[in-house]
Amino acid sequence: MDEEYDVIVLGTGLKECILSGLLSVDGLKVLHMDRNDYYGGESTSLNLNQLWKRFRGNDQPPSHLGASRDYNVDMMPKFMMANGTLVRVLIHTDVTKYLYFKAVDGSYVYNKGKIHKVPATDMEALKSPLMGLFEKRRARKFFIYVQDYDESDPKTHEGMDLTRVTVKELIAKYGLDDNTVDFIGHALALHTDDQYLKEPALDTVKRMKLYAESLARFQGGSPYIYPLYGLGELPQAFARLSAVYGGTYMLNKPECKVEFDVEGKVVGVTSEGETAKCKKVVCDPSYLPDKVRKVGKVARAICIMSHPIPNTNDSHSIQIILPQKQLGRKSDMYVFCCSYTHNVAPKGKFIAFVSTEAETDNPQSELKPGIDLLGPVDEMFFDIYDRYAPVNESSLDNCFISTSYDATTHFETTVMDVLNVYTAITGKVVDLSVDLSAASAAEE
Repeated sequence: MDEEYDVIVLGTGLKECILSGLLSVDGLKVLHMDRNDYYGGESTSLNLNQLWKRFRGNDQPPSHLGASRDYNVDMMPKFMMANGTLVRVLIHTDVTKYLYFKAVDGSYVYNKGKIHKVPATDMEALKSPLMGLFEKRRARKFFIYVQDYDESDPKTHEGMDLTRVTVKELIAKYGLDDNTVDFIGHALALHTDDQYLKEPALDTVKRMKLYAESLARFQGGSPYIYPLYGLGELPQAFARLSAVYGGTYMLNKPECKVEFDVEGKVVGVTSEGETAKCKKVVCDPSYLPDKVRKVGKVARAICIMSHPIPNTNDSHSIQIILPQKQLGRKSDMYVFCCSYTHNVAPKGKFIAFVSTEAETDNPQSELKPGIDLLGPVDEMFFDIYDRYAPVNESSLDNCFISTSYDATTHFETTVMDVLNVYTAITGKVVDLSVDLSAASAAEE
């Protein structure tokens, strides 16, 4: 413990593990500690007994749910975009050699009380019941524009500079109605609110292209992938990777008190009377509570079921996005479902999450539109947690704190936080031009 490190990372949540991996690969000397005796922090993965202990105290799970060890219930379930930033980061660190991914069956959107497959290409737009005949033609033209758009080739720009033209102006050119804009913005481009309509269109067009390219990658029904046995595999894969680069992991380290000098700069971390010296600390909000503030809270329901979600073509894994406008809300709602086909539950069992940013004092009732889509449920747990964001000036105290996980069921927001923190620490940008085939899907 008494050595000196470049960086000490506190907490083994997903964000902290990715950062520790990136920094180790960069050749920094990293010590990674967690006060818990398990990996994952807030984003840990629980078996059935652990799930029961967390939400039902000393009760025992009923035997009809199957063996406890067959469950890997992720506490922060998020799908990965097949060609998305997280997958590129995983390949960049070579951690993919410890993981197997499997494509996710379905990507759906809630519209006027029903759920529909999200159309991502011009051909799918023509078949989609989300739109009437004339709207389909307009949407098809817009999708073709997006598919053909190439930032470096002005011929594909149709006279528009997307760094200046807003999304609203681009949409107006194609005459798309609000209904269509809703699913494009929230289910394809994965925006979490409607602010994007006033912003330059380039970002949204790139997000739509990423969705379509990811969809084409595994020829599945969605652009998403998920590791076999769930996300709990990720922190452990990063721990292995870190060891390869000479990093040190220590679990079950109580207290983990960050020490500062007279100028308020971090000098080390003390646990069990020993202090490890360091120049910088990376941690989740729980390790430095006086340097963060509460920015919101997430409400969610965790359900165990014996069937796929109805009206999803019997999909064994699926994401459904319920855009805020469809529910008269200020934030989207998300449904995540995974099952025994991803080895997260015993045969015949499905795990579903419904999550959203809490907007009232009765968050349980807010989740009703999402829960109503699930059909009969064997067991349901409710959970509410606060979201925190750092308020410190990391250039002054050398503390780099991640933000809490949001309600989204995909990784795009999470990984941007990681990359921003990485740049703040190193002054560098992660090279994401990688060979995407390195993250192969597991064979059936």
